[in-house]
Amino acid sequence: MDDPSFPLDAKLRASKILQSCGGQSLGSYSSSQGVSCIRENVAQYIMQRDGGIPADPDNIYLTTGASDGIASILKILVSGEEKSRTGIMIPIPQYPLYSAAISELDAIQVNYYLDEENCWALDVNELRRALYQARDYCNPKVLCIINPGNPTGQVQSRHCIEEVIHFAWEEGLFLLADEVYQDNVYSDNCKFHSFKKVLYEMGPEYFTNVELASFHSTSKGYMGECGYRGGYMEVVNLHRDIAAQLVKMLSVRLCPPVSGQAAMDVVVNPPKPEEESYNRFIREKEAVLSNLAYKAKLTEEIFNQIPGIKCNPLQGAMYAFPRIFIPDKAIQRAKELRMAPDMFYCMQLLEETGICVVPGSGFGQKEGTYHFRMTILPAVEKLKTLLQKVKEFHIKFLDEYS
Repeated sequence: MDDPSFPLDAKLRASKILQSCGGQSLGSYSSSQGVSCIRENVAQYIMQRDGGIPADPDNIYLTTGASDGIASILKILVSGEEKSRTGIMIPIPQYPLYSAAISELDAIQVNYYLDEENCWALDVNELRRALYQARDYCNPKVLCIINPGNPTGQVQSRHCIEEVIHFAWEEGLFLLADEVYQDNVYSDNCKFHSFKKVLYEMGPEYFTNVELASFHSTSKGYMGECGYRGGYMEVVNLHRDIAAQLVKMLSVRLCPPVSGQAAMDVVVNPPKPEEESYNRFIREKEAVLSNLAYKAKLTEEIFNQIPGIKCNPLQGAMYAFPRIFIPDKAIQRAKELRMAPDMFYCMQLLEETGICVVPGSGFGQKEGTYHFRMTILPAVEKLKTLLQKVKEFHIKFLDEYS
């Protein structure tokens, strides 16, 4: 605190957080819901992000990364037996946290498919199909949305979000909005719209009735501080008795890591224009995001130059999820090895090039299609080398198995 090399505004922020901690130390437990001044800053951040729409600190829960919040909400929503067992609607492809949490809770996974031919768009008619079919064998109560998408990188339009909210209102579904990539939007014709903001602007019939939990994290965005395990969830329209049970359940794990809570505060309470740190902060933030945007476009362009690979625009998030053509001979070889065809492809890629990507079968995909997920995080020159190696491998793979 006495070191002149640290900017004054950074020291003031640190001081305020410490004053709200027991014994003025990050080594103390916090309240189960999180340090009060950090929850207040989260509420202020949400209000500013959403153009002045109010956010209540009592509806904010600091979490051990977004994953902890998602798992906690699912836990309080799952109940029933057999046909009355809770069904949870998730996008396919999906981030495997969801299928793992559903399996752990012995709930029922209800798949809805994103439209790959339409840049992984979410179609409400597909939601309706999945819901009505699922009612034959479970009680669907929860609808999960990942926006921007992981692994698919699409960014939902405002119109799409309105349709999803209307669908949830109509069918009485609890909405989970996974918005951890909200800072990662690269396409010029795309913009991040929070579910909370759209819900509020649709009018009181919706914003007083639709139950919504929204999630954010220190792990993504321009921060990438995943090891701190910082995150939050905002839960609106939860019945107060259920909210009390949620706090009780969260208190079993005492509190999220207080250092992670402090990291979350840094994200939601960044330097302001009049403060000493501001110019450096903006310079670094914009450099990271513009670099990611460049690499997103580069990756899309190079993949689409490779025969047998098709990649949708990387509108947001941090990944490419290209569709790959796998010849019949390679599919047969994968069967002999008791492997999914895209797993066989990815293992061959790893063995021959040292490049590790995740097969699409790990995220779910339409029958007969194959993909892999690859991050766009490597430095530009390394990424160019990596993409060239993938190109050479893929052409060789097609030659070998055609």
